[in-house]
Amino acid sequence: MQIKITRAALEEKHIIHNLSQLYLYEFSQYMPAIKLESNGVYNGLPDLDDYWESPHREPFIIHVNDELAGFVLVIKGSDDAPNEIGEFFIMNKFGGKGVGKFVAHTIFNMFPGNWLIHQMWNNYRAQAFWRSVVNAYTNGRYQEYYDEKRRPFQKFSTIELSK
Repeated sequence: MQIKITRAALEEKHIIHNLSQLYLYEFSQYMPAIKLESNGVYNGLPDLDDYWESPHREPFIIHVNDELAGFVLVIKGSDDAPNEIGEFFIMNKFGGKGVGKFVAHTIFNMFPGNWLIHQMWNNYRAQAFWRSVVNAYTNGRYQEYYDEKRRPFQKFSTIELSK
């Protein structure tokens, strides 16, 4: 299986927008505020344009064996803020095959430094995925905590792992 992660060019924004329809459909079970518009389309990700306009955001498209498989939106950290996964979507047909883990580990390597990963309080599938991915990447060297909304966060540093 060949997995390719490429930075999405501006002219490819429509690809992520189109994939976001599937992502929002899946995500709507966790967030009732996500509603299908009367034209049968979700509004889309509210800050999608920022990933081409801000120097602190990076959009990526994922292909598996030359087939479109998902996207990752990365929020790049600074001295004061960690790197974050803004959005992460792998199509169901590629689930359970190691694609998500490979993509996440590759993204962590592309953006060295501090990382903070978070999930919805009621998205247990995502929680299990990210705990497994972060645990494997860090060999258990990460911290997990919950905020006031019961959302889990995994915190780690790629720099600490290299020591």
